[in-house]
Amino acid sequence: QVQLVESGGGLAQAGGSLSLSCTASPDLTFDNYAVGWVRRAPGNQHELVACSSEKGVTPYYSEFVEGRFAISRGGAVRTVTLRMNTLRPEETGDYFCVTTWGEYAESYDTEDDLVITNCRPKGPWGQGTTVTVSS
Repeated sequence: QVQLVESGGGLAQAGGSLSLSCTASPDLTFDNYAVGWVRRAPGNQHELVACSSEKGVTPYYSEFVEGRFAISRGGAVRTVTLRMNTLRPEETGDYFCVTTWGEYAESYDTEDDLVITNCRPKGPWGQGTTVTVSS
């Protein structure tokens, strides 16, 4: 199992941006893993934010972040970044990187591009990184 370290959380104003990083342990890479982010707002359950697969596969975004967040992989394939733009106060919470899935699916779209169509993460969760968005 990949060991993950999340970083980059902090304080942002509503409308601002933050970038979160998920780094694999030094002896591993994300080459053969679908990697995603989930978040847990205070008092709520974990919910999927986004997930990515290897290069060339279109990532999947939850509808509440699509168009504002972007998930990407580093060149060394040991880092996955979540760029969060136009943040909202309700997005305050703990963010976790995940590589284990209860459900995961890819398929070809009408333009023959491979896209992730479903990714439902499962725990256990790591330490996470905390994001606070002020209004």
